[in-house]
Amino acid sequence: MHIKPNISTLSDQELIDLYKKEGDKRIVGELYKRYTRFAFAICMKYLKDEEDAKDATMQVFEKLFVDLKRHQVTNFKSWLHTVLKNNCLHIIRDNVYKMRKEKEAENSYENLVENQFLLYQDNSNGLEEKIDNLEMELCNLSHEQRVCIELFYLKDKCYQEVAEITGYTMNQVKSHIQNGKRNLKIYLEQNERR
Repeated sequence: MHIKPNISTLSDQELIDLYKKEGDKRIVGELYKRYTRFAFAICMKYLKDEEDAKDATMQVFEKLFVDLKRHQVTNFKSWLHTVLKNNCLHIIRDNVYKMRKEKEAENSYENLVENQFLLYQDNSNGLEEKIDNLEMELCNLSHEQRVCIELFYLKDKCYQEVAEITGYTMNQVKSHIQNGKRNLKIYLEQNERR
């Protein structure tokens, strides 16, 4: 009969080898116990936020169930440090990208909403009617203008993404959005006079 070793007495390398052989999730749990504080400290160094660091630590340890079977790990602590660092840098890049997109969309949305409310400031029919009118007037735009405006404002894509999706150049995308906004304003003004 095969006697199972006490996993808490095994070295990191023995744990990894045993995990690759048996797939027992308790082994990753043992590595988690050994390296949680280390992992959290690395994540805090990069993310500078306790909750984000906790989340990032958990993400990495959850990925270990798969990654330990796929990678040849000879020095677990060093390898874990690299994985944690890369994960944190990825999170930081994503956050910077999201913040840039949100700012871009916020500025564009504010301009569109500002124009929308200026056009309808005396309208007592409410916001729903304004939105309905805006949606209806979108249909009056050229195909190029409508697609670019929908992707940029409604689907929250940046200029580059709109260009990639549509196949238009960056200048064409900007032109379609600018002309579409101008045409929408004209249509909405005409609609207000009716």
